Amino acid sequence: MGYGIKILAQGPRACFTRPEMKAERVSYDVITPSAARGLLEAVYWKPAIKWRIDRITVLNEIEFDTFRRNELDGKLSYRNAKSAMKSGEDLYVIASEGKQRQQRATRYLKDVAYVIEAHFELTDRAEPDDTPEKHYNIALRRLRKGQCFNQPYFGCREFAAQVSLLEDDQSQPASFYADAGRQDLGYLLYDIDFDNDMSPLFFRAVMEGGVIEVADDRRELVG
Repeated sequence: MGYGIKILAQGPRACFTRPEMKAERVSYDVITPSAARGLLEAVYWKPAIKWRIDRITVLNEIEFDTFRRNELDGKLSYRNAKSAMKSGEDLYVIASEGKQRQQRATRYLKDVAYVIEAHFELTDRAEPDDTPEKHYNIALRRLRKGQCFNQPYFGCREFAAQVSLLEDDQSQPASFYADAGRQDLGYLLYDIDFDNDMSPLFFRAVMEGGVIEVADDRRELVG
């Protein structure tokens, strides 16, 4: 077990897309562990450490909303983007020229807030001076100052997340589901196994009193 940390993450919108939905974006009921890890990595990431999510507490009531927007059915190629960067030319897409507009619906979560408890472990890329104390103190300092490498977001980049540190002397906000008992949320994406052909890993998410014990549930991952 590495050094533990607790953060409060909140925002007006979130979409943790279910992989089985191909055409339309439909969010899971709660944040996935991989998305929670992404929040921490946006604040502090180094090859020497790996964040692991231990517990997720759902603070607000789970509510969905839907919007539709126009999108393109394709995207610019990497080759064209690279060529434009080298030549200094403008790069853009005209929807009427080969790219067709289409409407896609997104079913997203609104007004989300989570308490995420996590720890990090040293990887095999750690150097002799990469001590747990060093990285722990850097992570704390960045969270306290509101610093991040990238803007943290909830699933989609347009859904920005506000991330702050919960200190040991701070009381944790109460969950809307504190007295709701046990709720089975079904199978939830845990993470992508990058060492095994990028295979998705799932776990059976059970929320009890608003709390999902990810550390216990990841013992029974399924591919």
